[in-house]
Amino acid sequence: MTVAKISPLMIAPPLIFAGFVALAGIGMFRDNPTVLRSTLVGNPAPAITEVGLPGFDPVTPEALATGQVTLVNFWASWCPPCHAEHPKLLEMSAEGMPIIGVNFKDNEGPASSYLTKDGNPFAAVAFDPQGRTAIDWGVSAPPETFILDADGTVLYRFAGPLIGSDYENRFLPQLEKALGH
Repeated sequence: MTVAKISPLMIAPPLIFAGFVALAGIGMFRDNPTVLRSTLVGNPAPAITEVGLPGFDPVTPEALATGQVTLVNFWASWCPPCHAEHPKLLEMSAEGMPIIGVNFKDNEGPASSYLTKDGNPFAAVAFDPQGRTAIDWGVSAPPETFILDADGTVLYRFAGPLIGSDYENRFLPQLEKALGH
C-alpha cells in the first residue's frame, strides 16, 4: 500500500485564502468598521516638529496644551481633499478654534503659496517634509485632524476632509463633546 504524498505547494493556496477570509470576517464584525482607530486616543499628543513653515509661526511645545480644546490638522498643498476642507478650517479659525497645522510630505514654496493665497487658518504651522511627525502621530494620508483636550490629550482622530455629512455626523459631535456642548 502506497501513501500519496501531498505537496506543501498544494496546501498553501487554500490556507492563504482561509487566512484572508478570517481577516475579512474580523474586520466586518468589529464594533464600528467605518472608524479608523488610533492608539493615540486617550494619550498625550506626540511632539510636533518645531521647524516651522517659513513665513508662518512655528509650533512650540506649549501649543498642544493651551488650556483649551485644540485641533491638529495634517495637510499638504498637493492634496485635493485638503483644499476641499480649507474653507471649513478658515471658518472654525475665525470662530476662535485654535488649529495647529502640520504640512507634511510637501515642498516649502507651494505650501507657503497655498496659505498666502487661500488664507491661513492655523495658529502655527509645522513643516514636516519627510513626514516624521506624521509617522509619530500615525497619520496615513492627508488630511487628518485630531481633537486635543485642554491638557494636550488626544480625544479623537478624524481621517478625511472636514466636509459634508461625514463632518456633521462624525467629527462635529466629537468636537462638541470635547467643548462640553
